[in-house]
Amino acid sequence: MSPVIEPGTSKVQDDDVKQLQSMGYKQELARRMGGFSNFAISFSIICILAGGISAFNQGIGAGGGASIGIGWLVGSVFALIVAAAMAQIASSYPTAGGLYHWSSTLGGRGFGWMTAWFNLLGLVFVVASVNAAVYDPFFKTLIAPLLGIPDSMMTPTIKISDSWEINIFSTGFIALVTFSQAWLNHMGIKITTKLTDISGYLIFAITVVLIVSLIATSSVPLDFSRLFTFTNFSGTEGSVWPQNSNGMLVFLSGLLLTVYTITGFDASAHTSEETSQASRNVPKGIVKSVLWSGLFGYFLVCTFVLVMPSVEDGVKQGMGFFGALMAPIPTALRVTLGLGIFFVNYLCGLACLTSCSRMMYAFARDGGLPASDKLKRVNATHSTPGTAIWTSAVLAIVATLYGNAFVVLSTGCAVFLYLSYVLPVAAGILAEGKTWTHKGPFDLGVWSKPVAILAVVGGSILAVVGMLPPNDKVLYLTIGLLVGMAIYWWVLGERNRFKGPPKVQE
Repeated sequence: MSPVIEPGTSKVQDDDVKQLQSMGYKQELARRMGGFSNFAISFSIICILAGGISAFNQGIGAGGGASIGIGWLVGSVFALIVAAAMAQIASSYPTAGGLYHWSSTLGGRGFGWMTAWFNLLGLVFVVASVNAAVYDPFFKTLIAPLLGIPDSMMTPTIKISDSWEINIFSTGFIALVTFSQAWLNHMGIKITTKLTDISGYLIFAITVVLIVSLIATSSVPLDFSRLFTFTNFSGTEGSVWPQNSNGMLVFLSGLLLTVYTITGFDASAHTSEETSQASRNVPKGIVKSVLWSGLFGYFLVCTFVLVMPSVEDGVKQGMGFFGALMAPIPTALRVTLGLGIFFVNYLCGLACLTSCSRMMYAFARDGGLPASDKLKRVNATHSTPGTAIWTSAVLAIVATLYGNAFVVLSTGCAVFLYLSYVLPVAAGILAEGKTWTHKGPFDLGVWSKPVAILAVVGGSILAVVGMLPPNDKVLYLTIGLLVGMAIYWWVLGERNRFKGPPKVQE
């Protein structure tokens, strides 16, 4: 298949194609993304109007205002350091399924294979958790009342066991949303790019309007000391965290808000083969998406704390805090903001599915998955990995069938993704100057190894945070995945079958 070349950019596109060929791959996907589009797809996945709202109670329910005013900054700095370390490697090796390719190249095919499974499962969980949140709280709380949908219509369930029931309405809603996102992805990167570009602008605009609206309609005097006052709310009414007298562990638990929100920026890397001037635009997309999300997200979550009647009330309200904060806003504006937030959350899921399918396609291209021959197929009409797109969608829907899915999925995706971020960076520390001698335009220079070491430490801390109680299920899932991978690799002979990516020509 001939690569798709945009008019007027043939020289640039030709350089991208040659670089991809030097890494052993032919151009199959359509290069239609520019610098802003590459940034926008990661910015859309991070989407501070998604995790910043749906996971807010996990932050404030830990250390109160300090988990927001201080915790968000700490988590954002960690995330930015991880992003910078990843961006440098992405500049050297701009391929779809980037993290898997980087780990394989820098640390060996076994290391890359492990990274691929963490990243792929994390991305499936991202799609599932985002679309679960599109339903609850965003559709259920903001949109259903506007449409006059009664609660009774959304409550019928199918009982699987004493502890597991499947909600018929929410499952159907999530399936419809996910399949519509798959269809848009299937139709080509051009339409997906236009929608995620719009999402990028909307996130900025809605965030600013929401902040101004909340402050303007609040009857509470702004008390900035709230943002730096640590209160241990673990074990109290409304908090998701069990009682814990260790203040440091409570504060670290609150970082889960930032961990879940500022993740998914590997999307810029996964769409490398669809991005023009990838070695320059991909690293910029990774770093800028984290930087701007961290900044605007900080203003947003701090506003939530400042306009609450009290921090104690905010903790007690749990997931209902947002509806309570929106109540004083004039109806027309509240409806407009609600629809806008719902729409950008839908587009967040769309971008997540794009990233997941490209990772699946890239891993299958190197024979890393069952049925790889089918999963690596590229649609001749739309130049998209169709089979990988629809498979990703189905897996994401299946993942949401588990009872209390959002908590496990949102925490699990953050843990798995940050583990997959840390692995190639760790491999790069050992490979730099030895097997890794080629640096791209984004080069950290003398700061390369110090930043990488901080990224491994910081990323590991963020991943461990996601396994703290009450997220024991994520810990068990991580251990189970490691055991399963070890059996598959060593006992079932995957290490003899899997050849890894082509050798990179330095």
